[in-house]
Amino acid sequence: MGHLSALDMAASTDLDTALSWHLTANHFPPLPLELLPVAKRAIAKANAGRYDDRLKLPAGIRYRDASSAPVYACVEAWHLDAFLEEED
Repeated sequence: MGHLSALDMAASTDLDTALSWHLTANHFPPLPLELLPVAKRAIAKANAGRYDDRLKLPAGIRYRDASSAPVYACVEAWHLDAFLEEED
């Protein structure tokens, strides 16, 4: 499992399905599905090169005691690199 599985899922199905699987089955412990919309925004912002933008997190989820997290931290912590557009 891991990165190769995430790449395969990203290529095999729609983004919502692939991310849902990735967050719940490709992490231990599984990440809550409440992160799905945040993960999608993180991917969109990362693809636009906006890694320093902050994303509001769902209630009860904190990043360094804050209710928001930078895009780069979400991409790294949730292993979203498999879902990013490739750069030439």
